[in-house]
Amino acid sequence: MSDPRPTTPPPAAPSITSPSNPRVKAVVRLRDRRERETSGLTIVDGIRELSRALEAGVEVVEAFVADAFVRAGDSQALRDRLEAGGVVTDVSSAAIERLAFGDRTDGIVAVVRMPRPTLEDIVLPARPRAALVAVIEGVEKPGNLGAILRSADGAGLDAVVVADARTDVGNPNVIRASLGTVFARPVVAASTAETIAWLSANGVAAVAARVDGDLAYTSVDLTRPVAIVLGSEADGLSDAWSRVEVEAVRLPMLGRADSLNLSAAAAVLFYEAVRQRAVAG
Repeated sequence: MSDPRPTTPPPAAPSITSPSNPRVKAVVRLRDRRERETSGLTIVDGIRELSRALEAGVEVVEAFVADAFVRAGDSQALRDRLEAGGVVTDVSSAAIERLAFGDRTDGIVAVVRMPRPTLEDIVLPARPRAALVAVIEGVEKPGNLGAILRSADGAGLDAVVVADARTDVGNPNVIRASLGTVFARPVVAASTAETIAWLSANGVAAVAARVDGDLAYTSVDLTRPVAIVLGSEADGLSDAWSRVEVEAVRLPMLGRADSLNLSAAAAVLFYEAVRQRAVAG
């Protein structure tokens, strides 16, 4: 007597089994910044990260899936969504471990076309809500940039401008550290000069965090249209931000260290703006 219950079909045999497969090698080359910038592609590794990319409408060029690592729930739902889009390539466990960016794998690694918005693409809110953006100049560490993007998303910033960056927004470590929130709002790469001109043209004041700032960060008005500007940990902000109209603020340092980690300082300032705006109603 046959069993009437439906059965789950066995997983497809991997199309790619070897970590040395040319297609695997092509994806691994995207770990290099020059390759990412030339191709416009990058690697997204992680269920949350890839789900947020899809939610933002980012184009997935190809998704490599090792069913041995895919578990029920969000992982399976994501796999099904990618399968419906016709972009899935089944690979072996050895191949996915070669593709995975970092020390963990959820069994799905995708190649996506990285969005490249410009300053002109940023849509600032109309009154009564005032614009709130961040400008991060000269950032070097992908992990710091990713953490800043995560805080910017949490605090509801309208955009983040990465000025004169020494790392690219499409760095897989930026995507991982941001938990995919890099796709949630405009993140624009521009020069410092272009950024300053854009802020001026749009009536957005600049508040710059400096160790030698004259004002306490709690005493400056962050309820108006404003950009919170931070520089790299190594060099701080360039002289371009020393203009009279740029307000320099400081965070109190009561111990032996003379400054906070860049991403920590950013989070403090972003949420100070949230606090002030909540008080102002």
